[in-house]
Formats: sequence, C-alpha cells, structure tokens
Amino acid sequence: MSSKILSAAVVGLDAELVQVEADISNNPLGTFIIVGLPDAAVSESRERVRSAVKNSGLYFPKRKVTVNLAPADLRKQGPSYDLPIAISILAATKKINCDNFSNFLFVGELALNGELRPVNGILPIAIKAKNKGLTAMFVPAANATEAKLVKDLEIIPVNNLIELVAHLEGCKLIPQAPYTEFNFDNVKIEFDMAYIKGQEHVKRAMEISAAGAHNVLMSGPPGSGKTLIARTMPSILPNLSLKEALEITKIYSVAGELPAETALMTSRPFRSPHHTASGVALVGGGTWPRPGEISLAHRGILFLDEFAEFTRQVLENLRQPLEDGVIHVSRAASNLSFPAKFILVAASNPCACGYLGDREKNCVCSSAQIINYKKKISGPILDRIDLHIEVPRIKFDKLSSDINSEGSAEIKKRVENARILQSQRFADTNFITNSEMTPEAIKRFCQVDNTSTNLLHQAVDQMHLSARGYFRILKLARTIADLAGEANILTPHIAEALQYRPRIE
Repeated sequence: MSSKILSAAVVGLDAELVQVEADISNNPLGTFIIVGLPDAAVSESRERVRSAVKNSGLYFPKRKVTVNLAPADLRKQGPSYDLPIAISILAATKKINCDNFSNFLFVGELALNGELRPVNGILPIAIKAKNKGLTAMFVPAANATEAKLVKDLEIIPVNNLIELVAHLEGCKLIPQAPYTEFNFDNVKIEFDMAYIKGQEHVKRAMEISAAGAHNVLMSGPPGSGKTLIARTMPSILPNLSLKEALEITKIYSVAGELPAETALMTSRPFRSPHHTASGVALVGGGTWPRPGEISLAHRGILFLDEFAEFTRQVLENLRQPLEDGVIHVSRAASNLSFPAKFILVAASNPCACGYLGDREKNCVCSSAQIINYKKKISGPILDRIDLHIEVPRIKFDKLSSDINSEGSAEIKKRVENARILQSQRFADTNFITNSEMTPEAIKRFCQVDNTSTNLLHQAVDQMHLSARGYFRILKLARTIADLAGEANILTPHIAEALQYRPRIE
C-alpha cells in the first residue's frame, strides 16, 4: 500500500515542491524509515509523527513504513514535513481517502499530542503552490494569516491532526482563512528628527539619503548624537508598498525572524548588528544558507555603529552587495542569492580615542595611531558611500534651546515627493530609487549643462575621484534636484553633492 502527498522545501527565498511518498510493506518488524536526503530534524520526525498519530486516536501501522521525499537530490530540512508524512501514512493505510489530494499541499510541524506548530518559510511555499496551480494549502493555524497574503489560493488553518482528518473525510469542514487588509500608514515612530538639537547639516544629509537611498558615513566624537540621528532615519523613509512589504516578509519568514503574531512586515527594517558580528552573520551563509543582516535590512536601514571596529574582512564582504543590491552565497551543495538593497548608515569615531578635531577635548592619539585607525576602512568601501558627514559636538546653548527643530513628518513629506518623481522617472525600468541607477541609466537621466560639466571635471582632477565616485556624485545630485523639485540637475546640486564626497588618496 502506498500514497503520494505534496509538500514543499524552502530553497533560498523560493520553494520547490516535494512529493511525500509512503509505502506500507508486509514486513512485521515495524520499522520506520525516511529517505530522500533528510536532515536531522526531518529524520527525527519519525518519533513526532508516530506519537502524534497514536495520541490523536488514529491507527499507526505496526509494519515497515518507508517514506520517500522526492526529488531525492534536494536537501530537506526542518520539521515542516511532519504533517505531510503523517497524512501520507494515514492515506497509505486507507484511513483517509487521498484520491483528490493532487491539488493540495500540506506543511506543518506536529507536537506529540497531534497539535500543529508554526514553521518558517510559509510565504514562499504559498507563492509556489499558487504558481503551480494548486487549489488548497493546509497550514498550521498560526501560519494562516501569512499564507493568506497569497490571493487566489485556499488556505486551510489546522489546529490539530484530528481536526484535519475530520475535514479530509468530510465530517467537519474547516473554514478557510480570510484575507486580511493591512495598513501601511500607521507606522509607529520611536525616534523623531525633532529630538535632534542643532546638526542641521547632518539632518539635511539624512534627508538626501532617505530620498535617494544613498549610503551615509557619520564621523564625530563620542556623544555627538550619531546613534540618535541614525535611529531617526526610519521616521523619514516613505511607507512601504505592498510589493516591498512582501519582499521583506518573505526574507523574514525564511530566516525565522518574522515577529510573533505578525503576518506582514508593514514598516521598514532597521538592523543594527554588533561590531563583533561575523561575516556569515552579516552577509548570510552557513551550512544551510540563510539570509544575513544585509538581507534582513532589505528596503530598510543597516546601521553599523562603531564602523571602524568591525574587522576589515567583515567590512570587505559589503563590497559586492553595496554595488549590486544582492548577495550571492556559494556552497558546495548550492548557489543561492539573497536581495540586499539597503541604505547603509555607518557611524565612526575619527580616531581611536575619538576626539580628533574636537573643539573641546584634545586628541591623545599619535600620528601613526590615527593613520592605522583610518586604514581599518578600505578605500573601496569608502568609495561606495555617497554621503560623508562630520558630526561635531553640540554646544550647551543649542542643547538647552527651546526652539523647536523640524520634525520627521515635514521631512518625510519632502522625501515622499522626491520618491514620486523617481517612480515617474523609472516607470519603464526596474529601478525604484536614484541610487540603483546603472551607468547607462545615469547617461539617460542625469544630463548636466556645460557649467556643471566643468565643475565635475575640476572635482575629478582635484579630488582624485574614481569612475564609481563620479557616477555616485551624479546620482546624488539627481536626488538633490528631486528634493528641490527641479527637472534638471543644476550646478548648485552638483556643488552640494561634491561637499559630501571625501578626497580618497
């Protein structure tokens, strides 16, 4: 006696259908074998499934049970195969009729008492099920809202094995999960730009960064407000679109980072890994590759505080994703890609003691120490950062001033207006922001007049700009022009963009 049930395996950020085959032989030994390249969690499902079936008052065969997870060359990981394995065994023993199961997909972890527990990666599995023309997907009740983000696919929320068997036998049907509407407008603001006293030039730079998704490096002494400024950035970013929210949710679902009771990420990510984080933690990878911090910051902000304290090797891993917006993870068994279109906001002290150039406290570092400290961040990494800003210490009179600073709401309106111009500009492309433009797109969208061309020519010679630096200045100037509501890039826009560019020897 045998049966076939459909499930799915998460591969990177996508899913592949897996056929769960169960065979009940006449061998009286009562062994239970799972084949098809399972990992430890899948192999351990033998005991979970056996106990769940028995404790649900259902029959578990005392003969040899062989379960095959096909295709056999695709690695299977995690406990999500518990439910399809249990259903395939019940179908093989004729306890339930599986004649109409060809368009159904089952996924979920079983507790020993037969209850279903939530699993990771439900959203990409649901997307795959819909794309393959399946009509229904049976998921743990806790995963139902996430799965229902995929429209035109019947999602059946299951609480326990007994409930599911009754549904499949037609005794007591489970109502399908309803689609939930989500609101992207009521995003909670924890840190407002109004909290920042003074630092108007820094706030201007952060506004430009938010408008065009440009990378930022802040340098200043301890206590100058770099961390607070970084944490206010989410408050001026545009609200997520549904497409962006689904992209982010997919990443968080696969990584197991989706917050409890959250089906859809409705606010932009803000990730702040510690400076001791490893390269794998930052960019992703591992034996079973999973998204790293740069992918978890997709369409949001990656804040690297104490930038120079990260090991050079870890920072060098950022080169390719900063340029391409994607990270490729190569392993012996697989080659996977994870999206990584984030805004890098980095903060660093100017030297080891932190007080180089400070107006109130003298630096105690030697020239050699200062040089060695600056060498911690390589030229290629600095070249990929569009806005370099000095954040000086704030004087007491500004800190104690009663004058209200401009709040996030006003700045956000200007950022949103600039983003609208960009969406109109890139309507026939795959770009969303100015920072994503390729050299070909820059030639098309960043035309400058003769005066601006002469200014750029002088800057390239005097500041020793690389080709990448030249193109990044044009993209930055395009964003500054958008904030000003200008259709063309003017000389003042180029001049302001050049102010944020350091001279790299």
